[in-house]
Amino acid sequence: MIQSALKLPTHLFIERHTSVSFNWNLVFTTLVLVSIGLVTIASASIDFAVENFNDPWYFVRRHIVYLFLGFSASCVMLLIPTTFWKRYGWMLFFVAVFFLVIVLIPGVGRRVNGSQRWLSVGPITLQVSEMVKFCSIVFFASYLSNSQYFLQTQWKELFKPLLMLVFLMWLLLLEPDFGGSVVLAVTVGGMLFLAGAKLWQCCLLLVSGLAILAGLVWFTPYRLERLVTFLDPWQDQFDTGYQLTQSLIAFGRGEWFGLGLGNSIQKMLYLPESHTDFIFSIFAEEHGFIGAVLLLLLFIYFVFQIVLVAKKAMLRNNTFVALTAFGIAILFGFQIMVNVGVASGFFPTKGLTLPFISYGGSSLLVNCLLIALLLRLDYDLDLDVVKSSKKRGSLK
Repeated sequence: MIQSALKLPTHLFIERHTSVSFNWNLVFTTLVLVSIGLVTIASASIDFAVENFNDPWYFVRRHIVYLFLGFSASCVMLLIPTTFWKRYGWMLFFVAVFFLVIVLIPGVGRRVNGSQRWLSVGPITLQVSEMVKFCSIVFFASYLSNSQYFLQTQWKELFKPLLMLVFLMWLLLLEPDFGGSVVLAVTVGGMLFLAGAKLWQCCLLLVSGLAILAGLVWFTPYRLERLVTFLDPWQDQFDTGYQLTQSLIAFGRGEWFGLGLGNSIQKMLYLPESHTDFIFSIFAEEHGFIGAVLLLLLFIYFVFQIVLVAKKAMLRNNTFVALTAFGIAILFGFQIMVNVGVASGFFPTKGLTLPFISYGGSSLLVNCLLIALLLRLDYDLDLDVVKSSKKRGSLK
């Protein structure tokens, strides 16, 4: 746990950094994932784009636009020092609440398939829940790093961040966005545990959360239908189980080495959402079991690089950076696990994108911002070490 690591004396660690540079391992891994995502979206979306927009490259062009916006916003993010986020992170809670409220206003929020989750800014459409993920990670990292002592010594202090979390989840469920609220709960819950919440408190929260989720599923017919379909999709494979059975067929067609890039059959309007929520199925069909495993290994390495930043921050007694990095790692790791699990039939159908691979402008933008934030935090960690070593050298 993070509180134990933070008690370690810093003089036991010998800093080897004499210069400051960006985490190029993380940069390179992210660029590889982005490249794979662009190629996979181009392959998976062509037939759907021709059928609905009479333009085979419709989604590819939009994805490139969002990539450009994401990289541009990331360049700005890299200019913002860690001290800014630590000092003003509390404001992001109100930013998140503001967007969650205005998206619910009729005529302001855009309603698609019964859910009012999007805001239109000119030609750009933003999903509010994606922005809330970024705001929540930074806010709770800032809040918990400032109140860590009280969280560890006074169990009542746990209720303050919990109330704020429940409030954000409630606003998300009003859209409704069940998947976004679950992702937020898992991410912030993990950050609370790492910040010093007792094990029994976390177990109690977990049981309470599962009970609430079970209630939401039981009393919402379409969610209950999804659960029943997940248990046996072949029982109604041409209706409620259609999407999952088509996804499993894609996995089966891929066999060991796949059908080859561009040769997927399921993307030809058989598998709904083939370029978004179920893009991993198309990837597995075209690249086979071996290709799917290699992609998963790349994701594991990606998350591992983020955890290394958190570990570095722990060793240097920087609670804010450690919690932020852990929050980002939990967010990416959980989304990857759920998306792959849904596509392969291990979890009930839930609309969560596969980071940097699925088509989705808002998700791509926020993911780019999170990586840029992490790179800046990591850079400032090394910068502080260099400044401290120079200061010690001047004193000598």
